[in-house]
Amino acid sequence: MNIFLDAAGKNQLTPKQILRDPVLFLAFGFGSGLAKKAPGTWGTVAAIPLYLLLIQADTLIYSLLTITVTITGVWICGKAADKLGEHDFGGIVWDEIAGFLVTMWLVPCTWQALLLGFVLFRAFDILKPWPISVIDRRVHGGFGIMLDDVLAGVFAAGLLHLASQWGLTG
Repeated sequence: MNIFLDAAGKNQLTPKQILRDPVLFLAFGFGSGLAKKAPGTWGTVAAIPLYLLLIQADTLIYSLLTITVTITGVWICGKAADKLGEHDFGGIVWDEIAGFLVTMWLVPCTWQALLLGFVLFRAFDILKPWPISVIDRRVHGGFGIMLDDVLAGVFAAGLLHLASQWGLTG
């Protein structure tokens, strides 16, 4: 039983092609988006080591890198969608990486905050409450791929900050 995709998108790119192409490698979250089941969740898992690395820097560096990941993600995701021949293919998870970094922005790093941030971000990303659902349907291209996940990150961050103020994150 293979847990990874045999081919991706309408253009049926192989995992080998995806991992060898720098844009697709990033878009697929360093390969995590190749999972057959729950690629978005695996993409968010792939964001955790990046978060743990970035949190070691000061707030300005974390902020600049999160903004950079988000802005470059518009191009990365748009280019990946073009190469795959399919808009917002599930294996494109760079948007999950950016959304998770947004979720964790300015939150004290504790295991409780990390776990709650992960759960909140995945919940908003999967459930897509208004206005995320509207944006997901109406905004296309790399910007559309990124925007719904960044908004899910903003919503999750809001709740995570409240939880932190109430002492629920350690």
